Amino acid sequence: MSLLVVGLSHRSAPVSVLERASLSADAKVKLLHDTLAAEPATEAAVLATCNRIELYADVDKFHAGVAELSTLLAQHSGVALEELTPYLYVHYEDRAVHHLFSVACGLDSMVVGEGQILGQIKDALALGQELHTAGRLINDLFQQALRVGKRAHSETGIDRAGQSLVTFGLEQLAVHLPVDVWAKDKRALVIGAGSMSSLAAATLARVGVAEVVVANRTAERAERLVEILVASGTGVAARSVPMASVVDELTRVDVVVSCTGATGLVLTGDDVAAAVSGGWAPEPAPQAPAGLDAAGAGLVDAEVVARLVAAAAAGVRLADGGVARTIVPGTGERDGCPVEVPAGDGRAALTGVDANSLELHGTWADQGEAAAQRQPRRGARSQVDVAPVRLALLDLAMPRDIDAAVHRIPGVRLVDIESLAEASADAPMAADVDAVRGIVAEEVAAFGAAQRAAHITPTVVALRAMAAEVVAMEVARLDGRLPDLDERQRAEVTQTVRRVVDKLLHAPTVRVKQLASEPGGAGYAEALRELFDLDPQTVASVSRADAADKNDDSGRAS
Repeated sequence: MSLLVVGLSHRSAPVSVLERASLSADAKVKLLHDTLAAEPATEAAVLATCNRIELYADVDKFHAGVAELSTLLAQHSGVALEELTPYLYVHYEDRAVHHLFSVACGLDSMVVGEGQILGQIKDALALGQELHTAGRLINDLFQQALRVGKRAHSETGIDRAGQSLVTFGLEQLAVHLPVDVWAKDKRALVIGAGSMSSLAAATLARVGVAEVVVANRTAERAERLVEILVASGTGVAARSVPMASVVDELTRVDVVVSCTGATGLVLTGDDVAAAVSGGWAPEPAPQAPAGLDAAGAGLVDAEVVARLVAAAAAGVRLADGGVARTIVPGTGERDGCPVEVPAGDGRAALTGVDANSLELHGTWADQGEAAAQRQPRRGARSQVDVAPVRLALLDLAMPRDIDAAVHRIPGVRLVDIESLAEASADAPMAADVDAVRGIVAEEVAAFGAAQRAAHITPTVVALRAMAAEVVAMEVARLDGRLPDLDERQRAEVTQTVRRVVDKLLHAPTVRVKQLASEPGGAGYAEALRELFDLDPQTVASVSRADAADKNDDSGRAS
Protein backbone atom coordinates (compact mmCIF):
# COMPACT_ATOMS: atom_id res chain seq x y z
CA MET A 1 0.00 0.00 0.00
CA SER A 2 1.35 3.44 -0.99
CA LEU A 3 -1.63 5.61 -0.13
CA LEU A 4 -1.04 9.35 -0.29
CA VAL A 5 -3.39 12.20 0.58
CA VAL A 6 -2.71 15.86 -0.14
CA GLY A 7 -5.28 18.41 0.95
CA LEU A 8 -6.33 21.49 2.85
CA SER A 9 -9.17 22.10 5.28
CA HIS A 10 -10.58 24.57 7.77
CA ARG A 11 -7.86 23.39 10.17
CA SER A 12 -4.99 24.30 7.86
CA ALA A 13 -6.28 27.22 5.77
CA PRO A 14 -8.26 30.41 6.37
CA VAL A 15 -11.78 30.66 4.98
CA SER A 16 -10.63 33.14 2.35
CA VAL A 17 -8.31 30.49 0.85
CA LEU A 18 -10.89 27.69 1.11
CA GLU A 19 -13.44 29.82 -0.71
CA ARG A 20 -11.13 30.33 -3.67
CA ALA A 21 -9.91 26.73 -3.69
CA SER A 22 -13.35 25.13 -3.89
CA LEU A 23 -13.97 22.58 -6.67
CA SER A 24 -16.99 22.46 -8.95
CA ALA A 25 -18.42 19.13 -10.09
CA ASP A 26 -16.67 19.43 -13.47
CA ALA A 27 -13.39 20.36 -11.78
CA LYS A 28 -13.54 17.21 -9.64
CA VAL A 29 -13.99 15.03 -12.72
CA LYS A 30 -11.08 16.68 -14.53
CA LEU A 31 -8.90 16.48 -11.42
CA LEU A 32 -9.45 12.72 -11.15
CA HIS A 33 -8.73 12.11 -14.82
CA ASP A 34 -5.57 14.20 -14.70
CA THR A 35 -4.42 12.45 -11.52
CA LEU A 36 -4.58 9.06 -13.21
CA ALA A 37 -2.84 10.47 -16.25
CA ALA A 38 0.03 11.56 -14.01
CA GLU A 39 2.87 9.07 -13.77
CA PRO A 40 3.00 8.40 -9.99
CA ALA A 41 -0.73 7.60 -9.47
CA THR A 42 -2.57 4.40 -10.37
CA GLU A 43 -5.94 5.19 -8.72
CA ALA A 44 -7.51 8.22 -7.07
CA ALA A 45 -10.50 9.79 -5.31
CA VAL A 46 -11.29 13.37 -4.36
CA LEU A 47 -13.17 14.40 -1.21
CA ALA A 48 -14.39 17.97 -1.61
CA THR A 49 -16.78 19.54 0.91
CA CYS A 50 -17.55 23.06 2.07
CA ASN A 51 -14.53 23.04 4.37
CA ARG A 52 -12.02 20.59 2.88
CA ILE A 53 -10.46 19.49 -0.41
CA GLU A 54 -8.48 16.25 -0.30
CA LEU A 55 -6.97 14.20 -3.11
CA TYR A 56 -6.31 10.51 -2.35
CA ALA A 57 -4.10 8.42 -4.63
CA ASP A 58 -2.19 5.14 -4.75
CA VAL A 59 1.30 6.21 -5.81
CA ASP A 60 4.54 4.37 -6.46
CA LYS A 61 6.81 7.31 -5.57
CA PHE A 62 6.25 9.46 -2.50
CA HIS A 63 8.09 12.69 -3.38
CA ALA A 64 6.99 12.66 -7.01
CA GLY A 65 3.43 11.92 -5.84
CA VAL A 66 3.37 14.86 -3.43
CA ALA A 67 4.68 17.23 -6.08
CA GLU A 68 2.24 16.00 -8.72
CA LEU A 69 -0.86 15.96 -6.50
CA SER A 70 -0.07 19.43 -5.09
CA THR A 71 0.35 20.82 -8.59
CA LEU A 72 -2.92 19.26 -9.77
CA LEU A 73 -4.83 20.66 -6.77
CA ALA A 74 -3.50 24.12 -7.54
CA GLN A 75 -4.34 23.86 -11.25
CA HIS A 76 -7.92 22.74 -10.73
CA SER A 77 -8.72 24.88 -7.69
CA GLY A 78 -7.59 28.08 -9.37
CA VAL A 79 -5.19 29.05 -6.56
CA ALA A 80 -1.53 29.45 -7.48
CA LEU A 81 0.70 26.67 -6.16
CA GLU A 82 2.99 29.04 -4.26
CA GLU A 83 -0.03 30.51 -2.49
CA LEU A 84 -1.66 27.15 -1.81
CA THR A 85 1.43 25.28 -0.58
CA PRO A 86 1.64 26.81 2.94
CA TYR A 87 -1.85 25.49 3.71
CA LEU A 88 -1.48 21.95 2.32
CA TYR A 89 -1.04 18.88 4.51
CA VAL A 90 0.31 15.49 3.45
CA HIS A 91 -0.39 12.05 4.95
CA TYR A 92 1.16 8.80 3.74
CA GLU A 93 0.30 5.10 4.17
CA ASP A 94 -1.03 4.37 7.69
CA ARG A 95 -1.21 8.09 8.53
CA ALA A 96 -3.37 8.65 5.45
CA VAL A 97 -5.70 5.83 6.53
CA HIS A 98 -5.87 7.30 10.05
CA HIS A 99 -6.74 10.70 8.61
CA LEU A 100 -9.63 9.46 6.46
CA PHE A 101 -11.05 7.32 9.27
CA SER A 102 -10.90 10.34 11.60
CA VAL A 103 -12.66 12.43 8.97
CA ALA A 104 -15.34 9.76 8.56
CA CYS A 105 -16.02 9.76 12.32
CA GLY A 106 -16.42 13.53 12.40
CA LEU A 107 -13.26 14.10 14.45
CA ASP A 108 -11.83 16.45 11.83
CA SER A 109 -15.10 18.26 11.09
CA MET A 110 -15.76 21.88 11.88
CA VAL A 111 -18.49 20.67 14.23
CA VAL A 112 -17.03 17.55 15.84
CA GLY A 113 -19.25 14.50 15.46
CA GLU A 114 -21.40 15.74 12.58
CA GLY A 115 -22.63 12.89 10.41
CA GLN A 116 -22.96 14.58 7.02
CA ILE A 117 -19.37 13.76 6.15
CA LEU A 118 -20.33 10.10 5.72
CA GLY A 119 -22.61 11.01 2.83
CA GLN A 120 -19.84 13.08 1.29
CA ILE A 121 -17.36 10.20 1.57
CA LYS A 122 -19.95 7.93 -0.04
CA ASP A 123 -20.35 10.43 -2.91
CA ALA A 124 -16.57 10.64 -3.36
CA LEU A 125 -16.32 6.86 -3.67
CA ALA A 126 -19.28 6.70 -6.04
CA LEU A 127 -17.65 9.28 -8.31
CA GLY A 128 -14.37 7.34 -8.32
CA GLN A 129 -16.22 4.14 -9.19
CA GLU A 130 -18.22 5.85 -11.92
CA LEU A 131 -15.07 7.30 -13.52
CA HIS A 132 -13.11 4.05 -12.91
CA THR A 133 -10.45 5.94 -10.97
CA ALA A 134 -11.08 3.94 -7.78
CA GLY A 135 -9.15 0.67 -7.79
CA ARG A 136 -8.78 -2.01 -5.14
CA LEU A 137 -7.03 0.22 -2.56
CA ILE A 138 -9.39 3.21 -2.86
CA ASN A 139 -12.44 0.95 -2.83
CA ASP A 140 -11.24 -0.89 0.26
CA LEU A 141 -10.23 2.32 1.99
CA PHE A 142 -13.43 4.30 1.43
CA GLN A 143 -15.72 1.34 2.10
CA GLN A 144 -13.91 0.74 5.37
CA ALA A 145 -14.07 4.45 6.23
CA LEU A 146 -17.85 4.35 5.87
CA ARG A 147 -18.03 1.35 8.19
CA VAL A 148 -15.74 2.99 10.74
CA GLY A 149 -17.81 6.17 10.72
CA LYS A 150 -21.04 4.23 11.26
CA ARG A 151 -19.42 2.24 14.05
CA ALA A 152 -18.28 5.43 15.81
CA HIS A 153 -21.78 6.89 15.70
CA SER A 154 -23.42 3.68 16.92
CA GLU A 155 -20.96 2.76 19.69
CA THR A 156 -20.20 6.18 21.20
CA GLY A 157 -21.96 9.40 22.08
CA ILE A 158 -20.21 11.39 19.37
CA ASP A 159 -23.66 12.27 17.99
CA ARG A 160 -24.44 14.00 21.26
CA ALA A 161 -21.10 15.75 21.26
CA GLY A 162 -21.65 17.47 17.96
CA GLN A 163 -24.45 18.34 15.58
CA SER A 164 -24.74 18.80 11.87
CA LEU A 165 -23.62 22.16 10.55
CA VAL A 166 -27.26 23.05 9.95
CA THR A 167 -28.37 22.32 13.51
CA PHE A 168 -25.30 23.94 15.02
CA GLY A 169 -25.75 27.00 12.80
CA LEU A 170 -29.38 27.39 13.87
CA GLU A 171 -28.30 27.11 17.51
CA GLN A 172 -25.89 29.97 16.93
CA LEU A 173 -28.66 32.08 15.39
CA ALA A 174 -30.96 31.29 18.30
CA VAL A 175 -28.21 32.29 20.78
CA HIS A 176 -29.44 31.13 24.22
CA LEU A 177 -32.96 30.13 23.23
CA PRO A 178 -33.88 26.53 22.36
CA VAL A 179 -34.00 26.28 18.57
CA ASP A 180 -37.63 25.14 18.51
CA VAL A 181 -38.67 28.10 20.68
CA TRP A 182 -36.70 30.52 18.53
CA ALA A 183 -37.99 29.05 15.25
CA LYS A 184 -41.67 28.82 16.17
CA ASP A 185 -43.90 30.53 13.58
CA LYS A 186 -40.94 32.05 11.71
CA ARG A 187 -40.83 32.16 7.92
CA ALA A 188 -37.69 30.79 6.33
CA LEU A 189 -36.04 31.07 2.91
CA VAL A 190 -33.72 28.26 1.79
CA ILE A 191 -31.50 29.14 -1.17
CA GLY A 192 -30.33 26.06 -3.03
CA ALA A 193 -31.76 22.54 -3.33
CA GLY A 194 -28.68 20.36 -2.95
CA SER A 195 -27.98 17.94 -0.10
CA MET A 196 -27.05 20.61 2.46
CA SER A 197 -29.93 22.90 1.53
CA SER A 198 -32.37 19.99 1.63
CA LEU A 199 -31.11 19.08 5.09
CA ALA A 200 -31.55 22.70 6.16
CA ALA A 201 -35.11 22.79 4.87
CA ALA A 202 -35.98 19.53 6.62
CA THR A 203 -34.39 20.75 9.87
CA LEU A 204 -36.30 24.04 9.74
CA ALA A 205 -39.55 22.15 9.20
CA ARG A 206 -38.78 19.84 12.09
CA VAL A 207 -38.01 22.64 14.57
CA GLY A 208 -41.31 24.37 13.87
CA VAL A 209 -41.04 27.19 11.35
CA ALA A 210 -44.37 28.11 9.83
CA GLU A 211 -43.22 28.33 6.21
CA VAL A 212 -40.24 27.32 4.09
CA VAL A 213 -39.64 29.04 0.76
CA VAL A 214 -37.19 27.27 -1.57
CA ALA A 215 -35.26 29.11 -4.28
CA ASN A 216 -33.04 27.28 -6.74
CA ARG A 217 -31.69 27.86 -10.24
CA THR A 218 -33.29 24.61 -11.38
CA ALA A 219 -37.01 24.97 -10.73
CA GLU A 220 -37.67 21.22 -10.86
CA ARG A 221 -35.32 20.53 -7.95
CA ALA A 222 -36.88 23.29 -5.87
CA GLU A 223 -40.36 21.95 -6.54
CA ARG A 224 -39.25 18.41 -5.67
CA LEU A 225 -37.89 19.62 -2.32
CA VAL A 226 -41.17 21.44 -1.65
CA GLU A 227 -43.10 18.22 -2.31
CA ILE A 228 -40.90 16.37 0.18
CA LEU A 229 -41.41 19.04 2.83
CA VAL A 230 -45.18 19.03 2.39
CA ALA A 231 -45.25 15.24 2.65
CA SER A 232 -42.98 15.18 5.72
CA GLY A 233 -45.84 15.36 8.20
CA THR A 234 -44.42 18.38 10.03
CA GLY A 235 -47.30 20.61 8.95
CA VAL A 236 -44.97 23.21 7.46
CA ALA A 237 -46.19 25.29 4.53
CA ALA A 238 -43.78 25.21 1.60
CA ARG A 239 -43.48 26.82 -1.81
CA SER A 240 -40.82 27.37 -4.45
CA VAL A 241 -39.73 30.61 -6.09
CA PRO A 242 -37.28 31.43 -8.89
CA MET A 243 -33.85 32.79 -7.97
CA ALA A 244 -34.86 36.14 -9.40
CA SER A 245 -37.39 36.51 -6.57
CA VAL A 246 -34.91 35.97 -3.73
CA VAL A 247 -34.42 39.68 -2.98
CA ASP A 248 -38.17 40.22 -2.80
CA GLU A 249 -38.57 37.24 -0.49
CA LEU A 250 -36.07 38.75 1.94
CA THR A 251 -38.66 41.33 2.92
CA ARG A 252 -41.14 38.58 3.87
CA VAL A 253 -39.02 36.06 5.78
CA ASP A 254 -37.29 35.98 9.16
CA VAL A 255 -34.59 33.39 8.49
CA VAL A 256 -32.42 32.66 5.44
CA VAL A 257 -30.24 29.56 4.94
CA SER A 258 -28.07 29.59 1.84
CA CYS A 259 -25.87 26.85 0.42
CA THR A 260 -25.37 26.95 -3.34
CA GLY A 261 -22.53 26.14 -5.68
CA ALA A 262 -22.33 29.72 -6.94
CA THR A 263 -18.85 31.17 -7.41
CA GLY A 264 -20.01 34.69 -6.53
CA LEU A 265 -22.26 36.26 -3.91
CA VAL A 266 -25.92 35.31 -3.96
CA LEU A 267 -26.91 38.01 -1.46
CA THR A 268 -25.05 41.32 -1.39
CA GLY A 269 -24.93 43.83 1.41
CA ASP A 270 -27.23 46.12 -0.58
CA ASP A 271 -29.78 43.32 -1.00
CA VAL A 272 -29.94 42.67 2.72
CA ALA A 273 -29.87 46.34 3.70
CA ALA A 274 -32.78 47.10 1.39
CA ALA A 275 -34.78 44.19 2.79
CA VAL A 276 -34.44 45.16 6.45
CA SER A 277 -34.78 48.91 5.99
CA GLY A 278 -38.39 48.89 4.80
CA GLY A 279 -40.22 50.36 7.75
CA TRP A 280 -38.45 48.25 10.36
CA ALA A 281 -37.09 49.85 13.50
CA PRO A 282 -35.59 48.03 16.45
CA GLU A 283 -37.31 48.10 19.76
CA PRO A 284 -35.41 50.29 22.24
CA ALA A 285 -32.96 48.22 24.26
CA PRO A 286 -33.48 48.31 28.02
CA GLN A 287 -31.46 51.06 29.66
CA ALA A 288 -29.02 49.96 32.35
CA PRO A 289 -28.60 52.11 35.46
CA ALA A 290 -25.59 54.40 35.55
CA GLY A 291 -22.44 52.40 36.18
CA LEU A 292 -24.03 49.09 35.21
CA ASP A 293 -23.95 47.14 31.99
CA ALA A 294 -27.02 45.47 30.44
CA ALA A 295 -26.81 42.55 32.85
CA GLY A 296 -26.30 44.71 35.94
CA ALA A 297 -22.58 44.11 36.35
CA GLY A 298 -20.69 47.09 37.79
CA LEU A 299 -18.27 48.72 35.34
CA VAL A 300 -17.35 52.37 36.06
CA ASP A 301 -18.94 55.24 37.95
CA ALA A 302 -20.21 58.50 36.49
CA GLU A 303 -17.01 60.36 37.38
CA VAL A 304 -14.93 57.94 35.33
CA VAL A 305 -17.30 58.33 32.39
CA ALA A 306 -16.95 62.12 32.68
CA ARG A 307 -13.17 61.79 32.57
CA LEU A 308 -13.40 59.72 29.42
CA VAL A 309 -15.60 62.33 27.79
CA ALA A 310 -13.15 65.03 28.75
CA ALA A 311 -10.25 63.03 27.33
CA ALA A 312 -12.11 62.53 24.05
CA ALA A 313 -12.99 66.23 23.82
CA ALA A 314 -9.32 67.11 24.27
CA GLY A 315 -8.38 64.89 21.34
CA VAL A 316 -6.72 62.30 23.54
CA ARG A 317 -6.70 58.69 22.29
CA LEU A 318 -8.43 56.18 24.53
CA ALA A 319 -5.16 54.57 25.57
CA ASP A 320 -3.93 57.93 26.89
CA GLY A 321 -7.06 58.26 28.94
CA GLY A 322 -6.71 54.72 30.17
CA VAL A 323 -6.15 55.76 33.78
CA ALA A 324 -9.65 57.18 33.84
CA ARG A 325 -11.13 54.26 31.96
CA THR A 326 -9.55 51.34 33.72
CA ILE A 327 -9.10 52.39 37.35
CA VAL A 328 -12.42 52.05 39.08
CA PRO A 329 -12.55 54.17 42.27
CA GLY A 330 -12.80 52.09 45.36
CA THR A 331 -11.22 48.95 43.95
CA GLY A 332 -7.67 49.85 44.86
CA GLU A 333 -6.51 47.80 41.83
CA ARG A 334 -5.06 48.74 38.49
CA ASP A 335 -5.19 45.27 36.93
CA GLY A 336 -1.45 44.98 36.38
CA CYS A 337 -0.61 48.24 34.58
CA PRO A 338 3.22 48.37 34.36
CA VAL A 339 3.38 52.16 34.82
CA GLU A 340 2.65 54.17 37.95
CA VAL A 341 0.48 57.10 36.90
CA PRO A 342 -1.23 59.66 39.09
CA ALA A 343 -4.95 60.04 39.39
CA GLY A 344 -6.53 62.72 37.26
CA ASP A 345 -8.43 63.21 34.06
CA GLY A 346 -7.35 62.92 30.46
CA ARG A 347 -3.91 64.12 29.38
CA ALA A 348 -3.46 66.03 32.64
CA ALA A 349 -3.35 62.75 34.49
CA LEU A 350 -0.23 61.78 32.52
CA THR A 351 1.68 65.06 32.70
CA GLY A 352 5.34 64.42 33.39
CA VAL A 353 5.23 60.76 32.44
CA ASP A 354 8.05 59.97 29.99
CA ALA A 355 7.31 58.83 26.44
CA ASN A 356 8.39 55.21 26.98
CA SER A 357 6.21 54.82 30.05
CA LEU A 358 3.34 56.47 28.24
CA GLU A 359 3.66 53.95 25.41
CA LEU A 360 3.75 51.07 27.89
CA HIS A 361 0.64 52.40 29.55
CA GLY A 362 -1.12 52.88 26.23
CA THR A 363 -0.26 49.33 25.15
CA TRP A 364 -1.56 47.94 28.45
CA ALA A 365 -4.79 49.91 28.14
CA ASP A 366 -5.32 48.83 24.53
CA GLN A 367 -4.71 45.19 25.42
CA GLY A 368 -7.15 45.44 28.25
CA GLU A 369 -9.79 46.83 25.93
CA ALA A 370 -9.17 44.06 23.37
CA ALA A 371 -9.37 41.40 26.07
CA ALA A 372 -12.60 42.89 27.35
CA GLN A 373 -14.06 42.68 23.84
CA ARG A 374 -13.01 39.05 23.51
CA GLN A 375 -14.12 38.00 26.99
CA PRO A 376 -17.21 39.78 28.32
CA ARG A 377 -17.35 40.29 32.07
CA ARG A 378 -18.87 37.58 34.21
CA GLY A 379 -22.61 38.00 34.29
CA ALA A 380 -22.69 40.33 31.30
CA ARG A 381 -24.45 39.46 28.08
CA SER A 382 -22.84 40.19 24.77
CA GLN A 383 -24.40 42.66 22.41
CA VAL A 384 -25.58 39.91 20.07
CA ASP A 385 -27.63 38.43 22.91
CA VAL A 386 -29.76 41.52 23.43
CA ALA A 387 -29.83 43.22 20.04
CA PRO A 388 -33.17 42.79 18.23
CA VAL A 389 -32.94 40.83 14.97
CA ARG A 390 -35.06 41.46 11.91
CA LEU A 391 -33.28 38.95 9.62
CA ALA A 392 -31.20 35.92 10.68
CA LEU A 393 -28.83 34.58 8.02
CA LEU A 394 -27.04 31.21 7.95
CA ASP A 395 -24.45 30.88 5.17
CA LEU A 396 -23.21 27.29 4.76
CA ALA A 397 -21.68 27.75 1.30
CA MET A 398 -18.02 27.62 0.35
CA PRO A 399 -17.27 30.00 -1.25
CA ARG A 400 -19.69 32.12 0.74
CA ASP A 401 -23.10 33.03 -0.66
CA ILE A 402 -23.75 36.03 1.59
CA ASP A 403 -21.61 39.15 1.83
CA ALA A 404 -19.78 38.96 5.17
CA ALA A 405 -20.26 42.72 5.62
CA VAL A 406 -24.01 42.30 6.29
CA HIS A 407 -23.27 41.69 9.98
CA ARG A 408 -22.76 45.46 10.27
CA ILE A 409 -26.34 46.15 9.19
CA PRO A 410 -28.63 46.92 12.17
CA GLY A 411 -31.18 44.18 12.67
CA VAL A 412 -29.15 41.49 10.87
CA ARG A 413 -27.44 38.50 12.42
CA LEU A 414 -25.10 36.43 10.22
CA VAL A 415 -23.62 33.03 11.01
CA ASP A 416 -21.23 31.59 8.42
CA ILE A 417 -18.62 28.86 8.14
CA GLU A 418 -15.95 30.99 9.77
CA SER A 419 -18.04 31.92 12.81
CA LEU A 420 -19.20 28.30 13.18
CA ALA A 421 -15.57 27.19 13.38
CA GLU A 422 -14.90 29.70 16.16
CA ALA A 423 -18.08 28.79 18.07
CA SER A 424 -17.42 25.03 17.98
CA ALA A 425 -13.83 25.19 19.20
CA ASP A 426 -14.63 24.73 22.91
CA ALA A 427 -17.53 22.25 22.80
CA PRO A 428 -17.34 19.76 25.72
CA MET A 429 -16.95 16.29 24.22
CA ALA A 430 -13.67 14.89 25.53
CA ALA A 431 -14.92 11.45 26.63
CA ASP A 432 -16.74 10.75 23.37
CA VAL A 433 -13.81 11.98 21.29
CA ASP A 434 -11.41 9.72 23.20
CA ALA A 435 -13.70 6.74 22.61
CA VAL A 436 -13.86 7.45 18.88
CA ARG A 437 -10.10 7.88 18.70
CA GLY A 438 -9.75 4.42 20.19
CA ILE A 439 -12.03 3.00 17.49
CA VAL A 440 -10.04 4.78 14.78
CA ALA A 441 -6.72 3.43 16.06
CA GLU A 442 -8.12 -0.11 16.21
CA GLU A 443 -9.58 0.10 12.70
CA VAL A 444 -6.40 1.58 11.21
CA ALA A 445 -4.39 -1.36 12.58
CA ALA A 446 -6.94 -3.84 11.21
CA PHE A 447 -7.00 -2.17 7.80
CA GLY A 448 -3.20 -2.17 7.57
CA ALA A 449 -3.02 -5.84 8.50
CA ALA A 450 -5.69 -6.75 5.94
CA GLN A 451 -3.94 -4.79 3.20
CA ARG A 452 -0.57 -6.35 3.94
CA ALA A 453 -2.11 -9.82 4.00
CA ALA A 454 -3.93 -9.11 0.74
CA HIS A 455 -0.64 -8.00 -0.80
CA ILE A 456 0.84 -11.47 -0.38
CA THR A 457 -2.28 -13.37 -1.46
CA PRO A 458 -1.49 -13.26 -5.22
CA THR A 459 1.94 -14.69 -4.50
CA VAL A 460 0.45 -17.54 -2.43
CA VAL A 461 -2.13 -18.20 -5.15
CA ALA A 462 0.61 -18.26 -7.79
CA LEU A 463 2.64 -20.69 -5.65
CA ARG A 464 -0.28 -23.09 -5.27
CA ALA A 465 -1.03 -22.83 -9.00
CA MET A 466 2.59 -23.76 -9.74
CA ALA A 467 2.34 -26.71 -7.31
CA ALA A 468 -0.86 -27.91 -8.99
CA GLU A 469 0.87 -27.73 -12.36
CA VAL A 470 3.78 -29.84 -11.04
CA VAL A 471 1.32 -32.44 -9.70
CA ALA A 472 -0.46 -32.60 -13.06
CA MET A 473 2.84 -33.04 -14.92
CA GLU A 474 3.99 -35.86 -12.59
CA VAL A 475 0.64 -37.69 -12.83
CA ALA A 476 0.86 -37.49 -16.63
CA ARG A 477 4.41 -38.88 -16.50
CA LEU A 478 3.19 -41.72 -14.23
CA ASP A 479 0.45 -42.57 -16.75
CA GLY A 480 3.15 -43.01 -19.40
CA ARG A 481 5.20 -45.31 -17.22
CA LEU A 482 2.32 -47.34 -15.76
CA PRO A 483 -0.34 -47.51 -18.49
CA ASP A 484 -2.00 -50.53 -16.88
CA LEU A 485 -3.29 -48.62 -13.86
CA ASP A 486 -7.08 -48.60 -13.70
CA GLU A 487 -9.09 -45.44 -13.01
CA ARG A 488 -9.44 -46.14 -9.28
CA GLN A 489 -5.71 -46.67 -8.83
CA ARG A 490 -4.82 -43.62 -10.92
CA ALA A 491 -7.23 -41.45 -8.86
CA GLU A 492 -5.76 -42.72 -5.59
CA VAL A 493 -2.19 -41.96 -6.70
CA THR A 494 -3.18 -38.50 -7.90
CA GLN A 495 -4.98 -37.72 -4.63
CA THR A 496 -1.99 -38.92 -2.60
CA VAL A 497 0.45 -36.68 -4.49
CA ARG A 498 -1.88 -33.68 -4.07
CA ARG A 499 -2.22 -34.29 -0.31
CA VAL A 500 1.56 -34.43 0.06
CA VAL A 501 1.98 -31.13 -1.78
CA ASP A 502 -0.85 -29.43 0.16
CA LYS A 503 0.59 -30.53 3.50
CA LEU A 504 4.03 -29.31 2.58
CA LEU A 505 2.68 -25.90 1.51
CA HIS A 506 0.07 -25.42 4.23
CA ALA A 507 2.26 -24.37 7.15
CA PRO A 508 4.55 -21.98 5.21
CA THR A 509 1.67 -20.27 3.34
CA VAL A 510 -0.39 -19.78 6.49
CA ARG A 511 2.63 -18.51 8.38
CA VAL A 512 3.72 -16.17 5.61
CA LYS A 513 0.24 -14.58 5.56
CA GLN A 514 0.46 -14.02 9.31
CA LEU A 515 3.94 -12.51 9.04
CA ALA A 516 2.94 -10.35 6.08
CA SER A 517 0.03 -8.83 8.04
CA GLU A 518 2.40 -7.43 10.66
CA PRO A 519 4.16 -4.07 10.24
CA GLY A 520 7.22 -4.48 8.06
CA GLY A 521 5.89 -7.70 6.54
CA ALA A 522 5.80 -6.47 2.94
CA GLY A 523 9.09 -8.22 2.13
CA TYR A 524 7.71 -11.73 2.67
CA ALA A 525 5.94 -11.77 -0.68
CA GLU A 526 9.17 -10.98 -2.48
CA ALA A 527 11.03 -13.63 -0.47
CA LEU A 528 8.42 -16.23 -1.43
CA ARG A 529 8.74 -15.34 -5.11
CA GLU A 530 12.52 -15.67 -4.92
CA LEU A 531 12.52 -18.94 -3.00
CA PHE A 532 10.12 -20.71 -5.36
CA ASP A 533 11.24 -18.91 -8.54
CA LEU A 534 7.72 -17.69 -9.28
CA ASP A 535 7.07 -15.84 -12.53
CA PRO A 536 6.34 -12.15 -11.70
CA GLN A 537 3.95 -11.98 -14.63
CA THR A 538 1.89 -14.84 -13.18
CA VAL A 539 1.68 -13.05 -9.82
CA ALA A 540 0.68 -9.79 -11.55
CA SER A 541 -2.06 -11.53 -13.54
CA VAL A 542 -3.51 -12.98 -10.32
CA SER A 543 -3.48 -9.47 -8.77
CA ARG A 544 -5.30 -7.99 -11.76
CA ALA A 545 -7.94 -10.70 -11.73
CA ASP A 546 -8.47 -10.26 -7.97
CA ALA A 547 -8.85 -6.49 -8.36
CA ALA A 548 -11.33 -6.90 -11.22
CA ASP A 549 -13.44 -9.33 -9.18
CA LYS A 550 -13.40 -6.99 -6.19
CA ASN A 551 -14.50 -4.01 -8.30
CA ASP A 552 -17.32 -6.01 -9.85
CA ASP A 553 -18.53 -7.13 -6.43
CA SER A 554 -18.27 -3.72 -4.79
CA GLY A 555 -20.83 -2.04 -7.07
CA ARG A 556 -21.67 1.38 -5.75
CA ALA A 557 -20.69 2.76 -2.36
CA SER A 558 -22.94 1.46 0.36
